[in-house]
Amino acid sequence: MNYTLHQLRVFYEIVENQSITRASEALFLSQPAVSIQLKKFQDQFDIPLTEVIGRQLYVTDFGKEIALAAKTILDQAEEIRYKTLAYKGELVGQLKISVVSTAKYVMPYFLSDFLRKHTGVDLVMDVTNKSTVLASLDKNTADFTMMSVLPDSKQIEHLALMKNKLFLVASPKLIEEEGITEKDVLEKLPLIFREPGSATRNAMEDFLSKNQVFAKKKIELTSNEAVKQAMIAGLGCSVTPLIGIRNELKKGDLQILPIPGLPIISNWYLAWLRDKKFSPAAKAYLEYVRQEKERIISEQFAAFNED
Repeated sequence: MNYTLHQLRVFYEIVENQSITRASEALFLSQPAVSIQLKKFQDQFDIPLTEVIGRQLYVTDFGKEIALAAKTILDQAEEIRYKTLAYKGELVGQLKISVVSTAKYVMPYFLSDFLRKHTGVDLVMDVTNKSTVLASLDKNTADFTMMSVLPDSKQIEHLALMKNKLFLVASPKLIEEEGITEKDVLEKLPLIFREPGSATRNAMEDFLSKNQVFAKKKIELTSNEAVKQAMIAGLGCSVTPLIGIRNELKKGDLQILPIPGLPIISNWYLAWLRDKKFSPAAKAYLEYVRQEKERIISEQFAAFNED
């Protein structure tokens, strides 16, 4: 046998994702490239690793055993890389971060320079909903989390990063086509909400309740990106974080509607367990953020952090 680490990694991702398409996305490769590597890997075994029934790919029992072995080999190869870098005096390890979906527009800027400087640090970042982020704290599965509403717990420490501003937003074409004024837009347009438990949804519902606004029609979507695309398509309006729509505002696809009581302003926080035993990589990252956050905000988010 003459399989490569690359082939092992490709096969492992196929098994993990149960799909060549999703594996190619995870590996940032084309589907044909993944299929070719799978065939080359399969050709080294007399027993099938996968089978296709209809249009669905299934992993055989033998394939599952090989995937487990592949994971062990890949972990050992990664350990060799870590040891080599550590021997050279470089910072090594894995940094695990869980962030709410809107934070995907913020968190990468607080990571890029750190990861470029410390090439031996690998990032695992879960972009998810608020409840899963909180669970990652409770279960101690993440070094850090990023959210805009902190839980009421004495077991959590945090570092305020920058302001999070939420405005009422809609497509200019929708406002023009409906022929309504900004004054009565909330009463006449469908309102687009995030899913229950979302901090953005909670803020929107609080605002509507305080202003005694009752939706003409409600649409519920499970990500800020979906909400944004729905607004661009003219499905309705929503109270949404400014950070996620700056490009659409510049292009004129969306516009902010000046409504009394808005924007809602909170903060983005980096949070962690008070008694967390940080790895060297996590400890170095927290120190980096404390030292560099003002520079990062000034260079990347100056307009968003103003009063």
